[in-house]
Amino acid sequence: MTTTHNIETVMATVEYKGAHLDKLLAAFAPARVIQVDRRDSAAMAEALKVADVAVLAGDLDERFLDAPKLRWIHCDHAGLNKSARPEVFEKGLLVTSSAGRSGPVLAEHVMFFALALAYRYPLFYEAQKEHRWGVPGQDAQRGLFGKTMGIIGLGNTGKELAVRASAFGMRVLGYRRSDTPAPSGVDRLYCEERGDTLDELLQESDVVALVVPLSDSTHHLIGERELGLMKRSAHLINLARGAVIDEQALLAALRSGTIAGAGLDTFATEPLTADSPLWDAPNTLVTPHFTPAVPDRIGRSLDIIAENAKRYRAGETMVNLLTAKDVYTKG
Repeated sequence: MTTTHNIETVMATVEYKGAHLDKLLAAFAPARVIQVDRRDSAAMAEALKVADVAVLAGDLDERFLDAPKLRWIHCDHAGLNKSARPEVFEKGLLVTSSAGRSGPVLAEHVMFFALALAYRYPLFYEAQKEHRWGVPGQDAQRGLFGKTMGIIGLGNTGKELAVRASAFGMRVLGYRRSDTPAPSGVDRLYCEERGDTLDELLQESDVVALVVPLSDSTHHLIGERELGLMKRSAHLINLARGAVIDEQALLAALRSGTIAGAGLDTFATEPLTADSPLWDAPNTLVTPHFTPAVPDRIGRSLDIIAENAKRYRAGETMVNLLTAKDVYTKG
């Protein structure tokens, strides 16, 4: 039986203004929307006494778990691992995210790493600064065309990445949890629900891209064993969360030449400490958990929020809904 929901009062800590605020109000109309500064604890406490829906600029905490009327929480960012607590499901809360709003540029970020590593661009940039023509070993380099990319995680970013890697003439292998049809651009699909493992993807890929959510099941998904299965010429790229990789095992693999290099945008501890050995790991590129924005990122978030408001009222499955399989307790 479908359960529909009324929306009476929305507490919003997102700092939307102008046309974006108008769009937020329209998505929830005729409900009352209370805008609250997330740094104002007293105002939040008052709003949470009456709110049945919350739109948050950050993650949920105990205040939201204890709110008497709250039924749906939308976190206006992609990863929900900090909100993926067992208590959420014990309380019967619905939690959604804005995953997908930046999918196209996150996919670009993977391709940036893949190209820079394949072209050994840091070496050429150093040569440029020294006015030196070329670098040792350049004749042995090969581009991405004809190589294999393994994409672990075929959500919004993974799907965007598959299309881009395919456009570069790469063979694309994909791994996902659910046994559903392969998205566009994926040449071969592996599924956890079919009993597939990562082994074959890791063994065949020249580039392994991590774009999977962090949960208990993906914590340290890539460790010493998995790195040992990869080609010595392969590159590992992480645009997921730092804890998806065992960083000590990765550091050892980079130093020993077990894999050829890495592109890392996320880390187990952020900001990455100044004394972290990952800064100086061989053939490793580091970005500070930062990807350039898509045009009107807030507008793209609002499209997701408006769609979910409609689905919530109709009792339909919501976009980017947290499930029990997403629980993360190891952080």
